[in-house]
Amino acid sequence: MRLRSRPVGAILAGGHGLRIGGNKPTVELHGKPLICYPVEAVSQVLRRVAILAKAGTELPSLSGVAVWIEPESPRHPLIGITQALALAGGRPVLICAGDLPFVTPELIRRLVKADPGRASAVVACADERMQPLLGCYQPRALKLLSGPARAASSRLLDAVAEIEPVLLEVDDPEELFDVDSPDDLLQAAAMLDRRRLAVPPPY
Repeated sequence: MRLRSRPVGAILAGGHGLRIGGNKPTVELHGKPLICYPVEAVSQVLRRVAILAKAGTELPSLSGVAVWIEPESPRHPLIGITQALALAGGRPVLICAGDLPFVTPELIRRLVKADPGRASAVVACADERMQPLLGCYQPRALKLLSGPARAASSRLLDAVAEIEPVLLEVDDPEELFDVDSPDDLLQAAAMLDRRRLAVPPPY
């Protein structure tokens, strides 16, 4: 893959996080800030990784990760996607929400390597249900999504479906589990416990 066409990783952290009490990126899951999980997964695949956040967003200290500031308004999930595309210098952007603790480097690698053909994005899905905040967006998606991003009434799923992305089915639906509330955080902790117990101890 040529250097210019190599995707930039962009972790989205510009939401309010009201349902979880605010400052979602710094909420701890098993003693580690929530946003660290997707950052680590994306950083294992891509050299250039940035966090998209509002100017006032509180973030943990993360070595080797840039912070890109998105506009304060309008507040819309598409703003993170369009701002990342605008700042990526004409490269594709691997978009990953900052509240996906179970995304793996393997899935990131599949999204990066998937051929979009004439589509403007390759987006992860489970049982054909799309997760628009986990996908590899081509530069041409910027123009297509900029209009809906400015319209407060636009639904994220509808706007991304409108550009007809290639859908990539994940092997494990848990990889798309997102943490939006305290109950989700408790469930994620239990899921991590279960996964750790399933790993056989070293001999």
